[in-house]
Amino acid sequence: MNKHPSSRRARPAPLALLLWATLACLWSPAHAQLQRPAQAAPALQAAPVSAPQAAPTAPRPAPLPAAAPARELNRIVALVNSEPITERELRQRIERVQATQAANLPPPAQLEAQVLELLIVERTQIQWARQTGMRIDAAALAEAEATVARQNGVTVAQLHQRLQADGLSLSGFRANLENELLLLRVREREVAARVRISELEIDAYLRQHGGAVALAQTALHLAQIAIAVPEGADAATVAERQALATGLAQRARAGADFAALARQYSEGPERAMGGQMGLRSADRYPTLFVEAVLGQPRGAVVGPLRSGAGFHVLQVLEQRNLNLPPTHQVQTRARHILLRPTNAAEEAAAVQRLNEWRARLVAGTARFEELAREHSADGSASEGGDLGWASQGQFVTEFEQVMNRLAPGEVSQPLRSRFGLHLIEVVQRREVETTALERRNWVRARLREQRSDQAYEEWARELRSRAFVELRLTER
Repeated sequence: MNKHPSSRRARPAPLALLLWATLACLWSPAHAQLQRPAQAAPALQAAPVSAPQAAPTAPRPAPLPAAAPARELNRIVALVNSEPITERELRQRIERVQATQAANLPPPAQLEAQVLELLIVERTQIQWARQTGMRIDAAALAEAEATVARQNGVTVAQLHQRLQADGLSLSGFRANLENELLLLRVREREVAARVRISELEIDAYLRQHGGAVALAQTALHLAQIAIAVPEGADAATVAERQALATGLAQRARAGADFAALARQYSEGPERAMGGQMGLRSADRYPTLFVEAVLGQPRGAVVGPLRSGAGFHVLQVLEQRNLNLPPTHQVQTRARHILLRPTNAAEEAAAVQRLNEWRARLVAGTARFEELAREHSADGSASEGGDLGWASQGQFVTEFEQVMNRLAPGEVSQPLRSRFGLHLIEVVQRREVETTALERRNWVRARLREQRSDQAYEEWARELRSRAFVELRLTER
């Protein structure tokens, strides 16, 4: 976990708010709208979770009077199919909304009514999930709890300590977490049942998007070797830097590994990634780059190009229509060692062991596959930790992000995922063509995503209309 830059530790943000912001990432963005008079406000949703020491800067709502009796907070403000929503629940949710979405909120009375409606909609969905037999098992709950801890930059044990310090019960937290998981799963199930994509629709999509497209719909993935020229450099220095860039371009065109050249010579920020600047729309690249590479085939080396910063040698890694599925994909073959500590003491010891093994691997005094066979808790241990060839999205995000930053032969620092602690070694990378089935599945997923929000809204409205709701806000 990152340390606070100040020598004095800042008081962490209230854990209730951090946990809610994490859990709220599970929500559908279409679940509610807050309205200001005569204009629409942004959808009611949470901001991304920040590091645990970063207290929210949004203004907090005015606190309830300290002397307010417990019965006032337990007053029922609505009944949903005879199940109560209390004043406490309403106040807590309003506080969270104000802390995460301070800008452009409606007046207090209108906000109160809209937040109550959100709670009612959620309650109908949780009730429907339980009525239809949906349950969250202990393993799923434990995995979700570990995810909340990781996204807040703490261990599970530290999470429990923070809960206690903030006056929150572990049972209450787990009940809220279970409800959020129920909401996520029931929404996925109901939307999937309502959205059907036919083969004819996929064919029509491919025909529609097969022609010329705007620059913003053209995706480029470039790698560069950047050779900087100091500001005010004399002619001799400029010529020397240009000669270096020209020589590197010639070596790359002759078949040298572009990524290896970038790691050795480039002075750009993406040097450690072999010069890769990422797949993005063409209008997000410098015009100088775009004009030079548009229409160039995959693998083409372009340049050196002269900019105000120096010289640039580019390689085209990918160029495609953003509305169409990729024709190629990069696959990675990696090995890993997995340890599964069950408490804070075991985790500290596991990190120390992984660091010791990594030092031996870097020094060449140990073999990764032998350490994996002897120590890994994963099913791949018998294969020396070999995970085989994997495409993008096959592993959990926290694992894949670290793996993608590694060069072949490089070993990661210890990392934590929802499954435990890992060391990763990238063995090899390759580029392969996507199959026709993979391309059609890409289109199917895109069409499903486009229609999911509407399908969710229709289902939520139907469920809300069938519910018996008694509002008691006016009785206060």
